[in-house]
Amino acid sequence: MESFEGHRTHLTAVATRVLGPGGDAEDAVQEAWLRYERTDVSDVENLRGWLTTVVSRICLDQLRSRTARREDLVDAHLERSDFSLTPEDDVVVAEAVGGAMQTVLDELNPPERVAFVLHDLFAVSFDEIAEMLDRSPAATRQLASRARRRIRGTTPATAPGREIVDAFLKAARAGEFDSLLELLDPDVVCRADATAVAMGGPVPLLVGARDVANRFNGGAQSALLTIVDGLAGAAWMYRGQAKVVFDFTVIDERIVAIDMLSDPDVLAGLVLEKV
Repeated sequence: MESFEGHRTHLTAVATRVLGPGGDAEDAVQEAWLRYERTDVSDVENLRGWLTTVVSRICLDQLRSRTARREDLVDAHLERSDFSLTPEDDVVVAEAVGGAMQTVLDELNPPERVAFVLHDLFAVSFDEIAEMLDRSPAATRQLASRARRRIRGTTPATAPGREIVDAFLKAARAGEFDSLLELLDPDVVCRADATAVAMGGPVPLLVGARDVANRFNGGAQSALLTIVDGLAGAAWMYRGQAKVVFDFTVIDERIVAIDMLSDPDVLAGLVLEKV
């Protein structure tokens, strides 16, 4: 059976990205361990996912506590104390996703920050994040989108992941299977919403580089490289309207997730820019 210690490094990374480096992140991981010790996890199929949810909820509570403390300080006309994040904390996340994404973390509210970090840095699906935040997946996607729009200096030419996504689309169109494999993380996931599946898309979930590469090999002929909420993605357009948006998550120069979005309500909330 998997143990907590096998996932401690991952959990520490999640807590550090959400809270910033220091004792708060260590405390969150320790609290997650205590909850793990008090819980029968023998029936948990995905322990890593379960622990990620636990530590993320703990971090969310800590962020909300920080926000409440700040408000108390403002009400009392006191200077802000060390509850606010430092520029060094911003660097932790900025380095994780590239220098072009110097996020103004201290301006994000707790749900925005959790949604952004979990999805953009750790490829957690919006369905999972929505459950943590007690919001709909569409609303959760919008939280991450608002956070992403605050990235400084991002343009269509410098959008994070652009070169990787562009190379992926070209390899897909040319049927270059081996090139696709090189661009995909071994554990990549491809998720399609219900509308995309109904339009003839793939099954709702594909897992693994070979299955995802097979799905796109020789395809994406009409997909256009597009900036989706500040990050590189792709879109299939019909009469000037996006009908399918391909939302890519790129970490360490590899594609770790592709979300195929066709739900009209979701598409209406996306900011798309031509390249």
